[in-house]
Formats: sequence, C-alpha cells, structure tokens
Amino acid sequence: MSSVEIKVKRLNSQDAQFTETLLSSLSLPLADDAAIDAAVVKILAEVKAKGDEAVLAFTKQFDRLNVASVAQLEISQQELEHAYRGLSDEQRSALDIAAQRVRAYHEKQKLEAGCHSWEYEEADGTRLGQKVTALDRVGIYVPGGKAAYPSSVLMNAIPAKVAGVGEVVMVVPTPDGARNPLVLAAAYLSGVDRVFTIGGAQAVGALAYGTKTVPAVDKIVGPGNAYVAAAKRRVFGIVGIDMIAGPSEILVLCDGSTHPDWVAMDLFSQAEHDELAQSILLCPDANFIEQVQASINKLLPEMPRKKVIETSLTQRALLIQVKDMTQACEIANAIAAEHLEICAANPRQWAEKIRHAGAIFMGNYTSEALGDYCAGPNHVLPTARTARFSSPLGVYDFIKRSSMIEVSEAGAQTLGAVASTLAHGEGLQAHARAAEMRLKNH
Repeated sequence: MSSVEIKVKRLNSQDAQFTETLLSSLSLPLADDAAIDAAVVKILAEVKAKGDEAVLAFTKQFDRLNVASVAQLEISQQELEHAYRGLSDEQRSALDIAAQRVRAYHEKQKLEAGCHSWEYEEADGTRLGQKVTALDRVGIYVPGGKAAYPSSVLMNAIPAKVAGVGEVVMVVPTPDGARNPLVLAAAYLSGVDRVFTIGGAQAVGALAYGTKTVPAVDKIVGPGNAYVAAAKRRVFGIVGIDMIAGPSEILVLCDGSTHPDWVAMDLFSQAEHDELAQSILLCPDANFIEQVQASINKLLPEMPRKKVIETSLTQRALLIQVKDMTQACEIANAIAAEHLEICAANPRQWAEKIRHAGAIFMGNYTSEALGDYCAGPNHVLPTARTARFSSPLGVYDFIKRSSMIEVSEAGAQTLGAVASTLAHGEGLQAHARAAEMRLKNH
C-alpha cells in the first residue's frame, strides 16, 4: 500500500505568538451561518403553522420519502424488537454489554449527583427542601444519513429512562427509506417509546411545537448537523435543549511513553468523524512528536475514511511541543477539549491538574473509542471550549428541581420581620405587608 505524506501543523509553546496562534487554530472557519439560520427559520415557521403537512413536505424534499401521512413514518415497537432479534449474536451481545454498562453508570450517577429529593427541619419547625421530578416527555435526535449511530441512541435514551422520564420520543432521518437495524435495536434495548423517521430542522420543530402525529416534548437532546444545531438554538425557551454540539475534538497529553501508533490512531478516531473535527497532541518530547507524525503517514493509507482524516488533520490538527507535562495541563485547561486523553506513566497525577474537559481518559489503555461505545459514561460531551462551563449529558439533564418551603408559625415571626425590612428597602410594600400580616404583634 502506497504511503501518504501529510504534514500536521506544528506549534511550540515557547514561541512568542503561541497563545494567539493556538486560539486562532481552535476557532472554526466561518460557515454560511446566516444562510443556514434563514433556512431553519423558514422550516420551523412552516412546521409550527402547518404541522404534519410541513413535516411530510420537508421529509420528501430532504430525505426523498414520499408517504401519505406522518403516521407512516413511525416505527412500531414490533419492528424495533424484530431489528433487535435479527442482529447477529456478536452485534446483539456487544449492544447488550454497552447498554448494561451505560445504564449501570447512570444509575450510579442518579444516586450521587443530587438527583433525589431531600428535606430538613429547623429548630422552630420550619421545613425546607428540594423536590426532584423527571421530565414528562423528552425528544432525542439521532443522526442519520452519512452514518448510523446506535451508540447515540444508548447515550441519550438510557439516562432519560434512568431519570424516570415518562416518554422518550426518538427522531432519526432515514434518507431514501434506509433504516439501520442497529439503530432500531438500540432504541428497543434503551426503552424508547416512539420512533419517527424524520430528521433535520423539521424534526426539531415537530418535537418543539408538536403536530397532529408527533407529540410536543419538554426537552430535545442529541447531536445533529448545522441545521439541527441552529434549530435547537431557535426553539430553546419553548423547550429545553442539552447543548449546541460542534465538530468532535480530541486532545492527547502524552509524556512520550506511549506507542506512537496508538496516539496516531487516537487522533484518527476523531478526525474520521468530520473534516472539521480537531485532533491535538501536547507533548514535551520533540522526538516523540516526530514519531507520531511518522505513524500518521504510515497508518493513514490503510484507513477506509482516509480522505476525511487527511482533510481534518491537515486543516485542523495540531502537534504541540510543550515545556513539560505541567504546562501541558495548563494549555489543556485553556483548550477545554471535548475528549482529553492522558497517555502517561502516572495519568492521575496530571488528571488532578485538569479543570476543563468533557471527559478525561486516563492511561495508555484507555482509548477514547471505548468511551464512545461501552465504557459507561456518556459520550454526549461539550465541544468548542464549552467544557469550561458545561458537563456531559447525564441523568441530571432529565430532571428538574422544585424548592420546598413550609414555614412554621414560630418561623414566620423571625423570617417575617426580615422579609418586611428587605421588602420596604426595595419599595415593594405588598411584599412587606404579606409578611407582616403573619406576625403576632401585627
């Protein structure tokens, strides 16, 4: 097999303009956002006004499916089960194991992440607390078209079910009517209640506004293309959303002790998603960086998606030499990557220094790919530096909290006086009077 010689962009943290160059390299090239947004606004308006009629028209236009009703785009539970039973033993076993691990992780998360109601009583009998309730209905968007993602079904639906969501409605585009059995099987295994073969901004609009056939949901989760992302941004406020997902990212911190082929392939694992995906290596060892570059050129020709990988690596990837691993951690916090691998002799030592990352993969045997499919933690992660303030999708995304307040008569005497003083200070006399009326000496 002929070799492919590509050159990945190099940076050195000691260069004078390093910070500016790095931040510039992290930013995405400007897309035709205005045109996408204008198209999405039109689609959402049509779906809101015309419901099923608009969904059918756009599904015919974009997915080339010509059916008489949206009901014909719904997949029955029997078909989902049939898809699951029809898998090969190997595929069914892999899906079962992945689902089991994802469910176990999120059940543990539910116990530990403040997803339960609680209450305490003060000395005067006042009771304060928090009531946690699951969302009634959630919509999950599963990408289709270029590729099929059964793992996305597991990662979106299972935490919703663990949280106690009443109904999970899945939408997935099926261009030309091609239905992926693994995706349908994953929906069955995850307990998805309803599945519609619609996609794009029209699917987001149908879930947000509701149509005669597609029920309106309380929150929409799951990744999609630029049109899906723009539609989710537009309907936020009518429904909740998880996040606006951008192209995938991987950042590898390596001390030079890992096999360079392993690192190169981990960089490939994100680059193969999308031409705009970004793969970055931080390493203090210049010789090791050269070895990784050589491994990239050695391994690339054998990759089925080599064209996508090559475009991603040449346009967006970075090989960065740093002073030491401590500085690597500092730079990693500035990048706030979606996936962060620490390939080092003592990975936990460096993980302690990481504050901003969607998911942290520690040790030479913890490839990011395991997290995508079957490790257990969620693979829906914040991108584009939003890990500075966002978290992975989890059970907590499918619950809401209500404050519980029951003030005793004795408590009203103390709190009423405090509230009265503050309310008068704000010029809100009715607030003050409402508190004062409960005072015994009023």
